Amino acid sequence: MADERSTLITIGGNEYEMLLTTKATKEIAKRYGGLSNLGDKLMKSENFELALDEIVWLITLLANQSVLVYNLQNPKAKKELLAEESVELLTSPFELAEYKNAIMDAMYKGTKREVESEPDSKNAQVG
Repeated sequence: MADERSTLITIGGNEYEMLLTTKATKEIAKRYGGLSNLGDKLMKSENFELALDEIVWLITLLANQSVLVYNLQNPKAKKELLAEESVELLTSPFELAEYKNAIMDAMYKGTKREVESEPDSKNAQVG
């Protein structure tokens, strides 16, 4: 299912696609007050344990979006959701630091807007 909106990570030998969906955006907004506040929170967290908790929560949230989409499209072959405790047990703090970049990448991909201009646009210069 990998597409241009997702970022792949590996946890415990299994690949997960981190995907920013509208559902995930709503959860992030509830927790942080919006996507823009999230970046500040991740980059400025003075408390190491709190920073780890936030990264684990985000990894779990974003990785589970692709599982939820899969389960919606394949109701007879549902996959198990990733649990925060599993992420904590199957990762090291060093890996979580790397995943912070993957989180930001997934957020960027989920919010980018592709603007294509039409070849014979009405706004084309006349000359």
